[in-house]
Amino acid sequence: MGKPQRRKKMHFGDTHLQRRWRTRNRNRDLDLIDEDLQTKSEQLIHQNVDLEKPGFAQFYCIHCAKYFIDDHSIQAHYKTKVHKRRMKALELEPYTIEESERAAGHGSFKQPLRRKIETQPSKEEFASGKRVTLEVVSSKEENAMES
Repeated sequence: MGKPQRRKKMHFGDTHLQRRWRTRNRNRDLDLIDEDLQTKSEQLIHQNVDLEKPGFAQFYCIHCAKYFIDDHSIQAHYKTKVHKRRMKALELEPYTIEESERAAGHGSFKQPLRRKIETQPSKEEFASGKRVTLEVVSSKEENAMES
């Protein structure tokens, strides 16, 4: 009769492949995106034409650090759960070296600032004068938003 067949584990021992998959899907970190929002948001919205990037680098989501092929796809992206999660993550001030030192006992704890972030304006809104802003929300407004 024979023995029952042992189940083959398809991807057992593929650690070299797993490492490649992890680095391929790696996104830009939140602190780098925050730096982009504060310093060069206008440059990223109006980039020069680059034939190597999707949509010739004309449709870029600053918050997610992704390129899109046309205006319709970027507008659809703004409504997705991925974009909304990234916006929620960017509401808190990014983790800094000073904060890590305070956590280690070299200073007193300071609550990270909450900010109000809106989705970046479209090309037409940007041309009419709307800009990307990072507004700090006071604790009173934060309590009102929670209730």
